[in-house]
Amino acid sequence: MYTAAVIVLGVGVTYAAVPLYRMFCAATGFAGTPQVGMGKFEPERLVPVENAKRIKVHFNADTSDALPWTFTPQQKFVSVLPGETSLAFYKAKNNSKQDIIGIATYNVTPDRIAPYFGKVECFCFEEQKLLAGEEVDMPLLFFIDKDVLDDPSCRNLDDVVLSYTFFRARRNAQGHLEPDAPDDIVQASQGFAEYEMAPKVEDRKSE
Repeated sequence: MYTAAVIVLGVGVTYAAVPLYRMFCAATGFAGTPQVGMGKFEPERLVPVENAKRIKVHFNADTSDALPWTFTPQQKFVSVLPGETSLAFYKAKNNSKQDIIGIATYNVTPDRIAPYFGKVECFCFEEQKLLAGEEVDMPLLFFIDKDVLDDPSCRNLDDVVLSYTFFRARRNAQGHLEPDAPDDIVQASQGFAEYEMAPKVEDRKSE
């Protein structure tokens, strides 16, 4: 974690822009950001390590006050082996009388598991539009990379918490959808709040 922080500070303003900063976090697992699209999905890597200890993945769900949705995990936890793919589901319902677009942010704790937590498919990869009164199942296909077994800091890790927060979406000045919430709340939902290089609201407006 300290090394990742040094890298961020060393490149300075290169990662000050929000999109690049978040790409960096997804590439390194910095700030508890699960890795996505990192070339770890080769079939030979997605094979359970049978003699390894199972890791219990707990699921958490929150919604912002401005979003009239019900959002809940359909299972409290699953126990997975390193290298094993697992399918989980969340359920979301739009309780309002109007169509609403939502955006989900996410993070995984403890931070040290983030470089090994990969998502093959997830509802959080794009915005979700629910019609008035609509209820949908939202799938999540994930795995914990078997390289976790070589990391001494994860040797005694038994439990992981994957958290999602859904926000109402709004369009920024460039026409892109983003969470409609105060900057500090969005950052906290992504696990960035405690880091000095967390993207600031003025950076988001300059995208």
